[in-house]
Amino acid sequence: MLYACLRTLRLLSFVFLIAASAAAQPQQPGAHAVHTLKIDGLGKGAAPLDGPWQFHLGDNLAWAAPGVDDSAWEQISADSTWGAQTHPSYDGFAWYRRHIDVSPVPGISPDFALMLQPIDDAYEVYWNGQLIARKGKMPPRPVWYPYQPAQTFGLGPVRSGVLAVRVWKAPFASNDPAELGGFEGVPLIGSPRDIAAQKNADDFHWLRRRQIHFGLTFLYGLVGLFSLLAWHHDRRHWLLFWMVGYTFANVGSVVLSNMRLPLSAAYAVGLLQPALMIQDISLWFVLLWLLNLQDDRGIARFTRISAMIFCIAFSLDGLVALFWGWGWPLFVQIADAVLTAIFTPLELVPIVLVAAAVLKRKHLDSARWTVATFAFIAEMIFVINNAASQGVRFTHWTLSDKLSMPLFLLFGNTIPLRTFANTCLLLAIVYAVYHYSSEERRHQNILEQELKNARELQQVLVPESLPSVPGFTLTSAYRPAQEVGGDFFQIIPLDGGSTLVILGDVSGKGLKAAMAVSLIVGAARMISEFTTQPAEILAGLNRRLYGRLQGGFATCVAMRIDTNGNAVISSAGHPAPYLNDGELALPGALPLGVMPTVNYEEVAFTLQTGDHFALYTDGLLEARNHAGELYGFDRLESLFDTRPTAAEASDAAVSFGQDDDITVLMLTRLATGEEPLQVEPAAAL
Repeated sequence: MLYACLRTLRLLSFVFLIAASAAAQPQQPGAHAVHTLKIDGLGKGAAPLDGPWQFHLGDNLAWAAPGVDDSAWEQISADSTWGAQTHPSYDGFAWYRRHIDVSPVPGISPDFALMLQPIDDAYEVYWNGQLIARKGKMPPRPVWYPYQPAQTFGLGPVRSGVLAVRVWKAPFASNDPAELGGFEGVPLIGSPRDIAAQKNADDFHWLRRRQIHFGLTFLYGLVGLFSLLAWHHDRRHWLLFWMVGYTFANVGSVVLSNMRLPLSAAYAVGLLQPALMIQDISLWFVLLWLLNLQDDRGIARFTRISAMIFCIAFSLDGLVALFWGWGWPLFVQIADAVLTAIFTPLELVPIVLVAAAVLKRKHLDSARWTVATFAFIAEMIFVINNAASQGVRFTHWTLSDKLSMPLFLLFGNTIPLRTFANTCLLLAIVYAVYHYSSEERRHQNILEQELKNARELQQVLVPESLPSVPGFTLTSAYRPAQEVGGDFFQIIPLDGGSTLVILGDVSGKGLKAAMAVSLIVGAARMISEFTTQPAEILAGLNRRLYGRLQGGFATCVAMRIDTNGNAVISSAGHPAPYLNDGELALPGALPLGVMPTVNYEEVAFTLQTGDHFALYTDGLLEARNHAGELYGFDRLESLFDTRPTAAEASDAAVSFGQDDDITVLMLTRLATGEEPLQVEPAAAL
């Protein structure tokens, strides 16, 4: 009996030791107790699907089934990405599973809904093996959506089962941190009404945190609109043109990256890259003009070449996004890194421009130097931030994160250093452009006043009323191509009833040509007091004009005509006049102002009763239509064959397509005793 008791005691001790030993053994690696999340009273509000989720790298569609044994799977939480927990720098497929047991509040609708915070990158949602929702598309032709808000899905009458989420993470870009992939926040489950209320609350808080940012973007758009209207009014102001590009591109980049548009990554990056590119390049040229460097050929060429290289590299980097996840991740990452290494140093162009202005000791006002200072600061922040973020998942540098930290809060909005610097830069640019435009407006007013004075001077030089030419009917037409022109004519009565006619054309147009006209007319009237010989008048004009036309010249014809129809004419390189329907043959000669001494020849001829004599400038002959076709000699001969007045001849050329100043004088020989017609000169257009 005692022996039996001792034997029984020994057996119990052995069993106890075996059980204790088994209890002391550690679990196999990866083996975890599967926790079922029990949610009682669902329907009183949204419930978080928190706690440990079963997690597995790789892909197998069978893992969506509720009966899959996932006890050996890894466990991670859903409140942060897998990269921030156990799998940094991992891209590709992974699965999340959560066992759920729901007990709804009695009397409510049996259906429930799910709200998922953003997930990196494309995903599918399964309930008990059934696909209920997806966002994006899986490889081999993946589509995913960056910058997206939380998504809501209907689950139906769920009670007990497994929620499985299949996730695909796109290959990393050169500046992506290692802490990416999968869930970015805890999902919520609840009644459709509760989920909708939570979604509205999330969207409201998101919008409230960005109201300052969107307000600044609106300011950019407003400045861009005013700049566009001002540039459209006067397209010579290239500073305003580049301001339009800078401000509108900023608005476009904010819309593409912050407005949560339903654009896939390929389209989002493909559109965002040009917007950022235009914004940067436009800023370079804004600084080029504000710092008065646009006339420096070396700096201007450097800026243009840098802009072309930047444009090509930036555009190619945007195209690389099309190949994300298409089976070439290594190619994409290498190409992205190489192109980034090309265009990132070019972000220093604004600093180069500021340095050039300092070294060249540009005497700029305080507004422009303020722009230069903030452009330097803003670009330095961007360049350092961009450089520090390259390869951050390998370097683990934290400088980029520190630069992105908020400086302060304003009405619940975070204001980081770069946002503050860019805001100051925008305000400085707006003030400087306003100051620049005011200066240009004052300068333009001065030029307009000079043009007004030139017009008044030309009205004195070009006769408003024609003197009578005994024995002839005289008509004239003067049509400058611009505000003021380079054509001129003078009708000078002489003693004995003769008349001196001088007509010419100064090379060029505008104010410079008009000033040369005033010199020629004054000199011609003075010379005519000493001689009435056309050749001597032209020779005297040539001596006075040589070296005073700044590389230009003037063609001219001088003619003295008597009451009996006898005339003497001399030409200095001017188009030959027409007698009736044919050219009057004149010897060739150099224009005025080309050589210091030139001898001009004279040709004598007689105008018979009824003869029609036309003097004109080459603007009549060289009128050009929209197709680029010249008026030409054939049309001119046909025109003069109709014996037109000066106004009719000039109107024909203007209707064809005026390209230069047009001046026409028409003389018609009258019969003895016939009174000339009183014809007013054709007004200038």
